[in-house]
Amino acid sequence: MSQTMQAAVVTENGVVIKTVPIPALGAEQVLVRVRAAGLNRADLGVAAGHAHGAMGGAGTIMGIEFAGEVAAVGAGVTQVKPGDRVMCSGAGAYAEYALADMGRVVPVPDRNLSWEQAATLTVALSTMHDAVVTNGRLVAGEAVMVLGASSGVGLVAMQIAKHLGAGLVIGTSTNAERRARLKEFGADLAVDTSVEGWSKQVLEATGGKGVALVVDQVSAATINEAMLATAILGRIVNVGRLGGNKGSFNFDLHATRRIAYIGVTHRTRSVEEVREEFRVMRRDLWDAVEAGAFSLPIDKVFPLAQAPEALEHMKANQHFGKIVLAT
Repeated sequence: MSQTMQAAVVTENGVVIKTVPIPALGAEQVLVRVRAAGLNRADLGVAAGHAHGAMGGAGTIMGIEFAGEVAAVGAGVTQVKPGDRVMCSGAGAYAEYALADMGRVVPVPDRNLSWEQAATLTVALSTMHDAVVTNGRLVAGEAVMVLGASSGVGLVAMQIAKHLGAGLVIGTSTNAERRARLKEFGADLAVDTSVEGWSKQVLEATGGKGVALVVDQVSAATINEAMLATAILGRIVNVGRLGGNKGSFNFDLHATRRIAYIGVTHRTRSVEEVREEFRVMRRDLWDAVEAGAFSLPIDKVFPLAQAPEALEHMKANQHFGKIVLAT
């Protein structure tokens, strides 16, 4: 095997395809020959030179999710072997080879799943199981709202909620075309959050009570209206901040409705915490994953050499579902 590979690397002049060394394998790591890598919103910040947890800065190889064949395993790895088809999360996904911690490697379901499809699922399943179940504490029969539902992770959040017995699933999008497709992925109601007083639609749909759980990927731009749409003693899980990191927050409304506001991120989690996140996701969802219960539309596939163009396509925010690199 060659000792070098092609990878999309952050430089002072933007993201550039470069020849770099294949990463060295650790004892509890898996080296994967990447066949496809999924793009995520966090990648845009890294591409712009910002830090995302331990990632960031010149020399960073882009990407956090990928699928491919196991090329080699560390001495402490027993659950997979060279040649296995796997999907993973881990740094350096926009490359011909990438490393993943052994706890963040899962088998590609034994069905006719393409590399491109496999590369879209890992981050969405682990992130949104963590939001809906572990932190959101969903109880069957409860009403759930996903803010920013037309993103890849948003679409999976609705599917997870529906699969686990949510009584009503509401998705939001400000784009009419994307909003019209939310019902394909589990939404019983699609709401336009650019409309003034949109929380009234949610209250009407829930008999005036509001939703028990909000999975919030928007934050600042919608938080106060979202609290109006949340039931007394409801939960809001803050997963993303597409609408801004900072903004006005109605503390009195928060207190009056006695809302539990929960922040989540992977950037401050230990290796053990992330491994546990994957373990409980597989416990609750893997039978459904193997049965093909969760899927994501692929908006466009770019070759690895066009990673900068793929990032620009994501930045334009006109896509529905996932953008993928084929390697």
